[in-house]
Amino acid sequence: MLKTMMRRAGQCAVVAAACLMMSAQAAEPIKIGSFLSVTGPASFLGDPELKTLEMYVEKINEEGGVLGRQLELIHYDDVGNASSARNFASRLIRSDRVDIIVGGSTTGATMAAVPLIEQAQVPFISLAGAVVITTPVKKWVFKTPQSDRMAAERILADMKDRGITKIGLISGTGGFGSSGRTQTLEVAEQMGMDVVADVTYSGSDTDMTAQLTNIRNTKGVEAVLNFGFGQGPAIVTRNYVQLGMKLPFYQSHGVASDSFLDLAGSSAEGLRLPASPLLVPDSLPQEDPQKEVVQNYKAEYEAHWDSKVSAFGAYAYDGLMLAVRAIEKAGSTDPEAVRSALENIQGYVGVTGEFNMSPDDHNGLDADSFRILEVQNGEWKLID
Repeated sequence: MLKTMMRRAGQCAVVAAACLMMSAQAAEPIKIGSFLSVTGPASFLGDPELKTLEMYVEKINEEGGVLGRQLELIHYDDVGNASSARNFASRLIRSDRVDIIVGGSTTGATMAAVPLIEQAQVPFISLAGAVVITTPVKKWVFKTPQSDRMAAERILADMKDRGITKIGLISGTGGFGSSGRTQTLEVAEQMGMDVVADVTYSGSDTDMTAQLTNIRNTKGVEAVLNFGFGQGPAIVTRNYVQLGMKLPFYQSHGVASDSFLDLAGSSAEGLRLPASPLLVPDSLPQEDPQKEVVQNYKAEYEAHWDSKVSAFGAYAYDGLMLAVRAIEKAGSTDPEAVRSALENIQGYVGVTGEFNMSPDDHNGLDADSFRILEVQNGEWKLID
């Protein structure tokens, strides 16, 4: 009798210990890793991205978390340095043992981390734009911004609608500008348009008058496109007006924010660019499926941070929500299950656009997710 009772007590103890272990495992947070350019030359990207991640991780946790577990955001500031981004990605994988990574403010930072991430087999959602990030498809890498190729397609289509076929192109020599230049040249050829002037500037240039004068003196130019981000496009915009150039002027999605209007001032009047509807939420028709999510994100961000929203923060919003959706669909944080779930997300309406992922497309957007905006009286106006 005594032996039987002791045996049963021992069995109960084992069961209790197992239950405690399972409970502890269930209570472990889901680790969201991130490396972003919060300070440095690309801080206009990383700052709103980090604020968005912090804000919505907190909100999700207050609402009960994901799969009954809290989210834990582990973040490092790569200051826009590709080498730092690679080192932080390694730390997130090997030391922090994160379940998924949402980050990479720039193409350079993203691509520096990709080989490590692919080797470690950790799902990664990049917040950078270059087409090379997901083309060709990399098994563990996804991204939320439209690609620079989509931007080129949208811009050149708008030009063509205006009867423009000959373009003057000016671009930055950094990763974003260089990739954008390549895509613009390819898309122009496919669309039967000619890039008759092609000049560049470096990130350290403080005056682009010489490059713009080259374009102005090139015979046949009907419109000008600047592909770049950071301070450069604002300088180009001011120099463009100072030179008295009157041709239709386009910027890329790399400067689609209110902060660009602050930098460029009145010189931005009349220019066009492809952008997220986030800049013009109230101009969207009521039946637009993005209207509600865009309006809600804008209102929540600006109320929480007392600062203007930007499309760059929206990339982080969509990245986090895609990660959450994939984990919920997978029913766990198993890397392959989450990766597979990400790859098969269909019909997710985000701030950036409607995402339809597939094994052949780890971006899930098309060129029509961009809206064409024009600066009128110092404000963004929806054109198409």
